[in-house]
Amino acid sequence: MIKVAVSGCAGRMGQTVVGTVRAADDLELVCGIDPHGAEADFPVYSTVAEALAGEAFDVLVDFTQPAVVADNLRVALPAGVDCVVGTTGLSTETLEELAALAPAGTCLFYAPNFTTGAVLMMQFAKAAAPYFPEAEVIEFHHARKLDAPSGTAVRTAQIIAEARDGRASEAPGKETEIEGGEGARGALVDGVPVHAVRSAGYMASQEVIFGSLGQVLTIRHDSTDRACYMPGVLLGIRSVGEREGLVVGLENFMS
Repeated sequence: MIKVAVSGCAGRMGQTVVGTVRAADDLELVCGIDPHGAEADFPVYSTVAEALAGEAFDVLVDFTQPAVVADNLRVALPAGVDCVVGTTGLSTETLEELAALAPAGTCLFYAPNFTTGAVLMMQFAKAAAPYFPEAEVIEFHHARKLDAPSGTAVRTAQIIAEARDGRASEAPGKETEIEGGEGARGALVDGVPVHAVRSAGYMASQEVIFGSLGQVLTIRHDSTDRACYMPGVLLGIRSVGEREGLVVGLENFMS
């Protein structure tokens, strides 16, 4: 039985994770962690430190906010707790710094996206990138998302750049932006333009657009219900104890 604590348990994703963990026969929800509190029939602590003082758990699942996730991990990882993180907004450098705090045998697993479709989208983009001179990423999220661009978009751009092996885009870039229209060409992530849309009506969607002479290839993934993330979260919880150090991306656990 894997003992689990859920940080951000009062949030929308956190509540879904709590229900999923409680429904799994091989997992035990030990407690929730949320500074805003929650009426629940399980213990809820305000901080990770308080939870560690009051309970014993194997895995911390974090779906909180970009401003607090790093501090949560700075407490959990040195205590030898494996961490499954779905909160985006952490740089690669920060993830590496946090993973270095963990003792041997402890794992920090960070997934920019827990859906199998998004993972496949990124793998398809990796396969296409060497064959197209141009690539751009457009991501669409609900109006309450706290980071832009999304972790999925950033990771996708990084994967495209790696697959290009240093080849740069020849499309017009920021130097063509007119006065008063700065930002029209998007943010550059490893040389790949990334555009973030925030609006009511979306949950999470992303398009990767590849172009070459006379053709365009578009790869798109849409999430319409938070339940689509839960198989990936369960896979992360069940697999993280078999690894150590920093692991980035659900594809590392998908066979």
